[in-house]
Amino acid sequence: MFELTVRSSFAAAHRLREYDGKCENLHGHNWVVEVRVRAESLNDIGLAIDFKDLKAATDAVLDRLDHKLLNDVEPFKEMNPSSENIARWIFESLKERLGGLVVGLREVSVWENPNCCATYWE
Repeated sequence: MFELTVRSSFAAAHRLREYDGKCENLHGHNWVVEVRVRAESLNDIGLAIDFKDLKAATDAVLDRLDHKLLNDVEPFKEMNPSSENIARWIFESLKERLGGLVVGLREVSVWENPNCCATYWE
């Protein structure tokens, strides 16, 4: 079994609804996103997936969030834009994009700062 990881980032603001504390106020993060995929086999040239292709798929998903107020982006108009919900949304969006490939999406981690992250997997 092989596991590959790519890291990307986006900048965005959000506010947590019904949160009792400073994070209920509008604030921003430079989010770091780690995407992990697994593959049981390699292609003819010894790759599970080209890192370039995995990074491009990840960046295409993150482009919907980059430099936005997350509370104004679907599905976060209704769903609280917490790190946990963002990780799940990225996972589900990326899973659709990677559906036809040999790799399986393992997990997505979303770091809102160097010390705090949320990870989602199925």
